[in-house]
Amino acid sequence: MGLNEWAYSLSESLLSDPLPRRWVHSLGVAKRARALASVLGEDAELLEAAAVLHDIGYSPELALTGFHPLDGARFLRRQGADERVIRLVAHHSCAVLEAEERGLRDELESEFELERPELVDALVFCDMTTTPDGVETTPSERLDEIVKRYGPDTIVGRFIQRAAPEIHAAARRVEGRLSLVKATDQPM
Repeated sequence: MGLNEWAYSLSESLLSDPLPRRWVHSLGVAKRARALASVLGEDAELLEAAAVLHDIGYSPELALTGFHPLDGARFLRRQGADERVIRLVAHHSCAVLEAEERGLRDELESEFELERPELVDALVFCDMTTTPDGVETTPSERLDEIVKRYGPDTIVGRFIQRAAPEIHAAARRVEGRLSLVKATDQPM
């Protein structure tokens, strides 16, 4: 079984029944990742796998700390997953800032190194341009939706507001890479 086949199967088994909306979101994030293949070259499959797996830590079976990036990454490590996929899941969408809000920053950073910045940006872009219903959106609309859903004074609301400048910057970097590839028809 290939990496993506395994990733989709695992994510579906953990999310589709207990959290169908989270599963649809994960599928949408993976679709966005496939659309970035031209800028990722040999890392395209890796990003797609991380994209479909990024929210598995929400699964009731895995939620131990209440911090889904850490719970998902720890589970993937126990499963013997690709270390780069694990690192992307652990650090997706500025997770270190939420970890700080939860008092888990040291755990996250000591257990999981950051992946290459280009891939971190790509996963931020995919997650933050996909609604909870799996539909394409803008980073601004996605950030507004998260703050409204959780509330501005909650852990998630505070973290996402702090993360907003980096999320917008990551999206701009990915969009810039896409523009360059389109202009030259060469992967970067």
